[in-house]
Amino acid sequence: MSRFKLLMTAAAVAFAAPAFAGDITITAPYARVSTMMSKSGAAFMVIENHGAEDDRMIGAASDIADRVELHTHIADANGVMQMVEVKEGFPVAAHGTHALKRGADHVMFLGLRQSLKDGDAVHVVLTFEKAGEVAVDIPVDLKRDAAATGGMQMMNGAPEGMMPQHQNMPSN
Repeated sequence: MSRFKLLMTAAAVAFAAPAFAGDITITAPYARVSTMMSKSGAAFMVIENHGAEDDRMIGAASDIADRVELHTHIADANGVMQMVEVKEGFPVAAHGTHALKRGADHVMFLGLRQSLKDGDAVHVVLTFEKAGEVAVDIPVDLKRDAAATGGMQMMNGAPEGMMPQHQNMPSN
């Protein structure tokens, strides 16, 4: 292995280290975009609550995008999947976990201010009702395949077969 590859691997492992605040720990974070020209992207992770009280992730912020929102996918009356903002946030039960994953709950970056390249890191501050703020440096991993995401292929920033439409968002 070349010295450069060794250093890059070490950096990726360092970025993947768990982040925590209070009783909340963030593990296995990664971010993706569908193409280098994408204006949106998403971040995924596992939120662990080691405390005796339920908590809730209520927001996220990053300088990488104009807006950062909490999103999920829902089926409309015709069975078409759509991405929607989850303004109430994501609950994390006491002594439980909540996985943010492709095709489900995730952090959405809207209006990316720069392209996300494989190996980059995105600094994100997650806000929880009880634990407060958790700063996470999320590695950009454009190589994660469908096997790591429950079999869903990505297309135009959304899982294949899902409409990349957004509710609760102004149209341009």
